[in-house]
Amino acid sequence: MIAWSLELSEFGIQYESRGPLKAQCLADFVAELTPTTAEEPQVWTLHVDESSNSEGGGAGIILEGPNQVTLEQSLKFSFKVTNNQAEYEALLAGLRLARDLGARRVSCNSDSKLMVEQLSGTYQAKDTLLQRYFHIASHQISSFDEFTIKHVPQEQNTRADLLSKLASTKRPGQHRTIIQETLHSPSLDDKVINVRTIIQETLHSPSLDDKVVNVSENEDLGWMTGIWGYLKEGTLPEDKDEARKMRMRSAKFAIVGDELFKRGVSTPLLKCLTAPQAAYVVEEIHRGICGMHSGARSMASRVLRAGYYWPTLKSECQDYIQKCKECQQFGNTRRQLPEALHHMMSAWPFSQWGMDILGPFPPAKGQLKFLLVAIDYFTKWIEACPLAKITTENVQRFTWRNIICRFGIPHTLVTDNGRKFIAQGFKDFLRELGIKHLPTSVEHPQTNGQAEAANKLILPEHKKRLENAKGQWLDELRSIL
Repeated sequence: MIAWSLELSEFGIQYESRGPLKAQCLADFVAELTPTTAEEPQVWTLHVDESSNSEGGGAGIILEGPNQVTLEQSLKFSFKVTNNQAEYEALLAGLRLARDLGARRVSCNSDSKLMVEQLSGTYQAKDTLLQRYFHIASHQISSFDEFTIKHVPQEQNTRADLLSKLASTKRPGQHRTIIQETLHSPSLDDKVINVRTIIQETLHSPSLDDKVVNVSENEDLGWMTGIWGYLKEGTLPEDKDEARKMRMRSAKFAIVGDELFKRGVSTPLLKCLTAPQAAYVVEEIHRGICGMHSGARSMASRVLRAGYYWPTLKSECQDYIQKCKECQQFGNTRRQLPEALHHMMSAWPFSQWGMDILGPFPPAKGQLKFLLVAIDYFTKWIEACPLAKITTENVQRFTWRNIICRFGIPHTLVTDNGRKFIAQGFKDFLRELGIKHLPTSVEHPQTNGQAEAANKLILPEHKKRLENAKGQWLDELRSIL
């Protein structure tokens, strides 16, 4: 200290103690520099990619967080996976990692266009296995405050791609600088999710979780309470008449594996559902991935064929259809008074056909925008072919391939007076085969009423299913027919 004082004495430095600081100055300082808004949680960026070869499959995961925090994970699969399945496995592992680290806002990048479009709602998952992955991924995504996913080219996802190839080609333990993990079974087998198949015939969707499939102990059984109590514990109401009714009613039910089923004379066991489960099943069958906006009786029959039962099945199906916006907006409105039945015009199957043209529709893939429709007057069987342009050659080719080659030479063909139907080349084609051509009266479509009835079936069904996505009418044509 003496040495330093001698060295600094030439500068004339003097020490002065700090004066008192008033409390108001501190208050002003705190009020001025305190942030007015709470800091929002920062976005975590997730990169996922897959790799599969003869040695196995793997996935690469990169999670980038705030303050330049980056975690890299290499995931190896000890079971056989497809490319799309590996993409979903990588996404699920990345979501688990982000959730464990407390991330609330996640932005995911993947080079799998199929998975990105399915999770974005543009594509539908029609494969049974991918449906299960889709529902599990959607369930995990719902636990985040914000989640976005976008498709990036493979060139922008090279690091995750290298990690996935590393996992699929190297043995565990050779690389110590990154997180490595081995999955011995698919994420679909996770006991926490407990994914099971419930729509066996109609939905073909095994991805419904426990809140729909299983009846937990804490859930209200609703109408099943009395039956369950009698079959499980022998509990009966105190009133004798009610007890007798309960015994008679319970004879039609059975408990199998802690689940209630209804017996039938000529039907298999039907699983009994509570009110929330029934509402979910009705919605999936009516407007799900395999839904067809069918009527009340048809929908009730499809529920029974799928293996489910609840007492108010028919009435709930009717109520649901009355509340369905598409069914009420595009459904048939019957204004004609009932009248006597008319005799059948066709004497035997596939002897008389009606043909008509629908369109133009919004251009689909291949610039297809017209629909050539033919219907058999006896069996009401419909044949339809999408076309980009209506020409005499296309009409003749459709008649040959879809009618004659499949059902034989018909006796009569009923069409309107369109130029393609009354062209000389088409008339010569029918005359050589011995087919009688009956053009309808001008401005009188009732003459070919069966073809018009087929049109009234196809058009409203397209409107119910497509809503604003009119360009996808070709994808729904097969299911409508």
